[in-house]
Amino acid sequence: MEEMPARRRLVLVPAPAQGHISPMMQLEKDLHLKGFSITIAQTKFSYFSPTDDFTDFQFVTIPESLPESDQKNLGPVLFMLKLNKECQVSFKDFLGQLLLQQSNDISCVIYDEFMYFAEAAAKEFKLPNVIFCTTSATAFVCRSVFDKLYANNVLAPLKEQQDELVPELYPLRYKDFPVSRFSSLESIMEMYRNTIDKRTASCVIINTASYLESSSLSCLQQQKLKIPVYPIGPLHMVATASTSLLKENKSCIEWLNKQNVNSVIYISLGSLALVDINEVMEMAWGLAASNQQFLWVIRPGSIRGSEWIETLSEEFSKMVSDRGYIVKWAPQKEVLAHPAVGGFWSHCGWNSTLESLGEGIPMICRPFSGDQKVNARYMECVWRIGIQVEGELEKGAVERAVKWLMEDEEGEEMRKRAVTLKEKLTASVRSGGSSHNSLEEFAHFMRTL
Repeated sequence: MEEMPARRRLVLVPAPAQGHISPMMQLEKDLHLKGFSITIAQTKFSYFSPTDDFTDFQFVTIPESLPESDQKNLGPVLFMLKLNKECQVSFKDFLGQLLLQQSNDISCVIYDEFMYFAEAAAKEFKLPNVIFCTTSATAFVCRSVFDKLYANNVLAPLKEQQDELVPELYPLRYKDFPVSRFSSLESIMEMYRNTIDKRTASCVIINTASYLESSSLSCLQQQKLKIPVYPIGPLHMVATASTSLLKENKSCIEWLNKQNVNSVIYISLGSLALVDINEVMEMAWGLAASNQQFLWVIRPGSIRGSEWIETLSEEFSKMVSDRGYIVKWAPQKEVLAHPAVGGFWSHCGWNSTLESLGEGIPMICRPFSGDQKVNARYMECVWRIGIQVEGELEKGAVERAVKWLMEDEEGEEMRKRAVTLKEKLTASVRSGGSSHNSLEEFAHFMRTL
């Protein structure tokens, strides 16, 4: 009997955040279906426990000695800088041991762009390595342009001309650059320089579709990176897998089942954003005044000075009970696919953006930090299926935005454009589509290494 060829093993290194873990796990799922063996090398900060979707996968932990409090206390940028320095040596030792255990049967290391320490270890053992960009292609380009501005000391516009357009990044403004509100400019630039450095990478894969970001992808391929760039997303439309780090409350689906088509606005500000109590109250007043039904995700610990909503006023509870439903975390893809949902108030993280695009749901955009501002600007000005709420949040602005999206003729036109975009994305991940072909080309490339 002919012996089946051994599966080629890939080591994948996810960054420890929900928005990075989800696409990495979706990628792993699809590559496994294409015949690869998968090892997931994560730090203790990832907190992803294997589910039934990943029973054939090997999960291992990268040794490091950082206190768990660092993830919360340092902020995302300083934490990632420290984590990369901590893992630089330990991952080399770890990968060496893994190679011995696997009889040197490891074909490639695929690492999240923010886990760049993995490249040095792959280089040490002469293993091919691949960068996985879990943010948008445009955000990647922005980091490169921002680094050039910083190097040339051309940063005055960031302080004095926030609303001015960046000449080479239309329609982005200087204030749309993916900077973090949690870190100094110097720390941000250190991170950017590391994430845009291709080093010895064989190629870059990006969780996007060529239809969404054709100019940014072309810029990366031809000008910035000059190595193969594969747009292989949206991955959540390619591989179905449970990837949430937080427990999902599925009772909200039963509540949605009782609502009319396109009558509910879904509100979720992601897994990291923090808001003040007064912002929560302004949102509640605005939502109540809009007379729209709403499903609101309020993550425990996301309101400054409050564990959850117990400390909010009785007025808040009354406003919510009349028209809304609140959960601590929701099965977002299922929610966005529900016919009752007609709009999404979002922080515009890339995963949430892709999931909304994939279901044809227009958005109210309230970005907080990082690449969220880039995504929000594209939602509003490029794809034209989103409206931004900028500046200090107040109930009047909330009411106007919700009514505009859910009731006005302009909102209906936006919804039609969103459905058209959904159809194009669906076609891209089907057999013969651009993302499907790109993923097939990448898998073939992996087999030739």
